[in-house]
Amino acid sequence: MKHTKVNPSSQATFLLILKGIAMGAANKVPGVSGGIVALVGGFYETLIYSFQHLNGKALKLLFSGRFKSFWRYVNGRFLCLLFGGVVISYFSVSLLLDYLLNHYETLVLGSFFGMILASLYLVFGQVKTWKMTTLIALFLGFSLGLALSFARPVAENDHLLFVFFCGIISVSGMTIPGLSGSFLLLILGNYNLLLVDAVNALFLVLSEALFFDFDSLSDPIVLRLLVIMGIFALGSLSGLILFSNLLKWFLEKFPKPTLATIIGFITGTLLLVYPWKTKVYLYSENGKPILNSVGNPTFSNYDYYLPNLKEFETFGVLLTTILGASLLLLLDFYDKKRTR
Repeated sequence: MKHTKVNPSSQATFLLILKGIAMGAANKVPGVSGGIVALVGGFYETLIYSFQHLNGKALKLLFSGRFKSFWRYVNGRFLCLLFGGVVISYFSVSLLLDYLLNHYETLVLGSFFGMILASLYLVFGQVKTWKMTTLIALFLGFSLGLALSFARPVAENDHLLFVFFCGIISVSGMTIPGLSGSFLLLILGNYNLLLVDAVNALFLVLSEALFFDFDSLSDPIVLRLLVIMGIFALGSLSGLILFSNLLKWFLEKFPKPTLATIIGFITGTLLLVYPWKTKVYLYSENGKPILNSVGNPTFSNYDYYLPNLKEFETFGVLLTTILGASLLLLLDFYDKKRTR
């Protein structure tokens, strides 16, 4: 029997797209950070340095027509494949996640809880020695993460300057492991507006355009959501450049304390994906739920409780937690074996 050899370049391309899909899915879940995927996937520093090259020099190369130099300078192949995966995820896996979170939230959170526990184990091993500076950084990161976990959301705001600010803040989930961009949007009150309504409007327009149907563009609500999505994207790009330059400086000057801070921060924000919790909603004085812009009750915070081992669902969550952790450890093992 003839065996077909897999082209290493094609295999690497496919894996990078898969990592992009994983990043996109992680960014969609409040409490989960796409940066963790980059850190555990072994391409975090490449990602940061690629973002850092989206600067004035890159624009000069682009507008002077030196496209090959521009492509090499910004690590174009890497960014295109990775963000190609993110885009694929936003219109496929992320839509599935929306459904699963609405119907099986506890089980989904269990799987992500397991993945983050496994990622903590892997990242912790990268700090070989613990000194006083790294321990202080660990504590500061943990305190910050814990404070964020108990933050209360504000009301939805579709003012374009605020949407731009949300774009800057939300993209931090890609650059700072443990800092969930989607949870920050939840705190800022714009999660539904930017990651549900605006994404759905864009998906509607693009899917109809495939059949040369542009009727949805005559809808003022759809047009407004498209403008909001555009401003949000500009804010996200600005945030990528800002955070990547800051992180590059910290990683070069203080590599171990920076990593220790990230470990502490991830640990502090574990509550965000803790499966055994119930949502608390805002109510008016007469006892009626306060509705948001899409007619759903306004989220306030979570009530946490210990798992009940007498309930069958608890074992289902424990199983998804183990499966999530095992999947991440297997992917890490395969990736290390491939790169040897």
